[in-house]
Amino acid sequence: MDLKVLLSSLNDFASLSLAESWDNVGLLVEPSPPHTVHTLFLTNDLTEKVMEEALQKKADLILSYHPPIFRPLKHITWKTWKERLVIRALENRVGIYSPHTAYDAAPQGVNSWLAKGLGVCTSRPIHPSKAPKYPTVGTHRVEFSVNCTEDPDKVISAVKEIADVSVTSFSTRTDDEEQTRISLNCSQEALIQVVNFLSQSRQFYQKTEILSLEKPLLLHTGMGRLCTLDESVSLATMIERIKSHLKLSHVRLALGVGRTLESPVKVVALCAGSGSTVLQGTEADLYLTGEMSHHDVLDAASQGINVILCEHSNTERGFLSDLRDMLGAHLENKINIILSETDRDPLHVV
Repeated sequence: MDLKVLLSSLNDFASLSLAESWDNVGLLVEPSPPHTVHTLFLTNDLTEKVMEEALQKKADLILSYHPPIFRPLKHITWKTWKERLVIRALENRVGIYSPHTAYDAAPQGVNSWLAKGLGVCTSRPIHPSKAPKYPTVGTHRVEFSVNCTEDPDKVISAVKEIADVSVTSFSTRTDDEEQTRISLNCSQEALIQVVNFLSQSRQFYQKTEILSLEKPLLLHTGMGRLCTLDESVSLATMIERIKSHLKLSHVRLALGVGRTLESPVKVVALCAGSGSTVLQGTEADLYLTGEMSHHDVLDAASQGINVILCEHSNTERGFLSDLRDMLGAHLENKINIILSETDRDPLHVV
């Protein structure tokens, strides 16, 4: 499959527009075109050891969940391991693609996979994603009325001279007086010019309404998941379910104040990876994530919320097996998709 065609299909599977604004997602390393992909290699983290495995398995494109290039590189030398990854990829004509938080937010993504280990439950995003574009032109709507003493066509013509403004009008009757209602959509930048124009007329300005246009929320899409179990279980039971789902022998537990291993768990707030920011302020019986800061754990526990930490990538890596199957179906099995065998969390319990 041609690389550009594959990238389009990957974006159809989970749009990169779902990623957080601070993230670095998409195609990070591109071999000179044309580039054909026969083998897609999936990994959670692209280390030098994983790169060696990918090259041995003749990968043409590496999908690394975490972006190996995050901060800008000022030079490409053999000095640091991330620079060496870029060099080896280009020398061997291997592309590198990262979806990261786009897969966190996607309905079929990492957080939804993590929720599968809890048991039968209903879930919703903690921070829902918004559509990438506004449903109408502009970010604001401005409405005002023009009475019979003014020429509405003249007013509309003057407003239309402002860039990034679209105008509609219709007739209304207020207090037995015929009026023309003017409604315009404009950008944030144009709003200032519109307000300046309207402020020149006391009649317009006193009857002006300014509405902020919000992007619509996307169903089942967003950061984190708030999961409500169909039936409560003990914390001890939930711990075993999580360990089984993540294939871990140990997790870290902070008991909420007044809680025990027999305390019931009905509502779980979860976030794959690092969950401090996403989970903060969410009401739940349990927080499940890979890592949180010491003080955020203390804050949660003080509110009676139990906290389970599994190490960062342990809450993400298992998703790749599901991803392999989903992408195989999405791409109609036109390319070979393989999973890294050497990729693992860098932290171990000893």
